[in-house]
Amino acid sequence: MEETRGLRHEKITSDESNGSPKLNKLNINTILIILGILITISIIAFLYNKKLKNDRLNHYDYIIVGSGLYGATFNYFAKKKGKKTLVIEKRNVTGGNLYCPKIEGIYVHRYGPHVFHTDNKTIWDFVNSLVEFTPYITQSIAKSKGKLYTLPYNMWTFNQMWEISKPEQANDKIEEQKYKGEIYNLEDQAISIIGKDIYDRFIKENIRKEWDRECQNLPPFIIPSLPKRFIYDTNYFYKDRYQGIPVGCYNALFDVLLKDTEISLGTDYIPNKERYEPAADKIIFTGRIDEYYNYTYTPLEYRTVRWVDKIENVDNFQGSAVIHYPDFDINYTRVVEHKHFDPYNKQIQSKKKTIVSYEYYEEWNEDKECLYPLNDEKNNNLYLKYKEEADKLSNVYFGGRLGQYKYYDMDKVIFEALNFVNNIKKK
Repeated sequence: MEETRGLRHEKITSDESNGSPKLNKLNINTILIILGILITISIIAFLYNKKLKNDRLNHYDYIIVGSGLYGATFNYFAKKKGKKTLVIEKRNVTGGNLYCPKIEGIYVHRYGPHVFHTDNKTIWDFVNSLVEFTPYITQSIAKSKGKLYTLPYNMWTFNQMWEISKPEQANDKIEEQKYKGEIYNLEDQAISIIGKDIYDRFIKENIRKEWDRECQNLPPFIIPSLPKRFIYDTNYFYKDRYQGIPVGCYNALFDVLLKDTEISLGTDYIPNKERYEPAADKIIFTGRIDEYYNYTYTPLEYRTVRWVDKIENVDNFQGSAVIHYPDFDINYTRVVEHKHFDPYNKQIQSKKKTIVSYEYYEEWNEDKECLYPLNDEKNNNLYLKYKEEADKLSNVYFGGRLGQYKYYDMDKVIFEALNFVNNIKKK
């Protein structure tokens, strides 16, 4: 025993301790190992629960596959009815084929020019209640054999073709040239409607360019009708009282249709069907109906085009939004100058640059955009097989151009979506 400054210290020998230092060290290491294991298990459990939480979807009244005009319109009206929606979009942007990127500050109609036109005042009033529209009258021009012609075929076209000025002269000219025999192919069909001169100038070579086949080897259904009018009127959609393009292009319209909506961009629905379908009362599918069924009856066929953009360092390249090129020796089918779709935008019009897009028709395959359903007898019958399967489903509904394998004008898309959301039945 030692005394130090009045403090009493006792020296404890190893024999008097509760255990050896070696044993104490072993116990501490064991405790640390156990703590490490417990911490690791806690972290794993935390991450697993977090993953489960992320994988566990909220429940929705509707999951809408595709953010094109049909899906976005359905979403808008469903939310107006107080429904909870989720929009799933395969692309990284919304709007489908109406999406308009900006190049050099100019809105570009990425998937071809789209002018909203309708004779339905209710539809027109509806879209105008969402966004402001720029007045725009669609007028087209064709350049063939070095000359310019107005489209569709009207008195100006007939004057440019035959140097005539009276409607009866144009009518007589077409009637005397019409094919009046049995219709076997596209050539027979076209000439029976519009006469040989116009067929030769505007249709024959253009169809060969688009389809890579002669008109005699194509079915007549490709041209069910050809618009013609015996008046001096270059308004392409002259039967539609209302025409225009949204200010801010169609992006502005989709901003409203999808406002306050949960959207999953860059998401492919098809490989995740089993995850999503239990998370909604109903699925509104606007993708390809044949893809939904894994092409059970072979794929439906489409037509497609390719666009090549060029920036021209001029304020006005061609003087028109669209010029068609029907001649076979010119491999593009039309040229679009996008700034002409926005004629009242001073900022765009004052630019000393313009964006010009060249359209090329291409043979379609599975890797290309499905732009135009090929509604021939074979494909229509094939679609009916898929539709028969779709009709058996109680909670999945197919809509839009790809879901219903049908080309729609924009006003008809909105009408169909509005009608569907108002009449969809609970099952």
